Amino acid sequence: MGRAARRGYPEAIFCEGKAPEHVAAIAGAVRDAVESGTTSGSVLFTRASAAHAEAVLAVLPDAVHDPTARILAWPPRAPEPTGGLVAVLCAGTSDLPVAREALLTLTYLGRPTQLVVDIGVAGLHRVLARQDLIDEARAIVVVAGMDGALASVVAGLARAPVVAVPTSVGYGAAFEGLAPLLSMLNACAPGVGVVNIDNGYGAGHLAAQIAAPPPRSA
Repeated sequence: MGRAARRGYPEAIFCEGKAPEHVAAIAGAVRDAVESGTTSGSVLFTRASAAHAEAVLAVLPDAVHDPTARILAWPPRAPEPTGGLVAVLCAGTSDLPVAREALLTLTYLGRPTQLVVDIGVAGLHRVLARQDLIDEARAIVVVAGMDGALASVVAGLARAPVVAVPTSVGYGAAFEGLAPLLSMLNACAPGVGVVNIDNGYGAGHLAAQIAAPPPRSA
């Protein structure tokens, strides 16, 4: 607890590996902390299975649940968006769970966002058709499996920094995301930062910090 006070960003609970009853206990502690005024702002439950979601909703019945992204957010109302636009570019529909994890993280961290799906390099014209959005964005999250080439292509077109997310989508030699990870780390275009495989939350958080409104003058 206390992340909002320390960093100005919401708490996040990584559910994977935790028993549902442990996640329920954490949800209860979060509710009590908010009601007592000990903490404030949104709380995200990430990598939540159906059992985790059921446990959280039993304690926080009005929480928003996105089964695709495996995220729950509470309180349900996202903050009013501030700062620069963050574009989330998702190479293929198979990458959508990770892209939606990034999108919802950005939303509950208070950034304006736009998600574009099925924009992979197998149809380069689809990337070029989104040049206006790429130009407008303050930060860009690129989510791609297979060869991970989309990050380098977008970075070559963008003024904004690119946060690249390799996914575990692909055939055998993709090695569950290792191939796109290495491709993104070796991007020819500068301005690419890479997070861990399938880490949509980490990508969304970093992009939200990049696109944050400027600090107020003292």
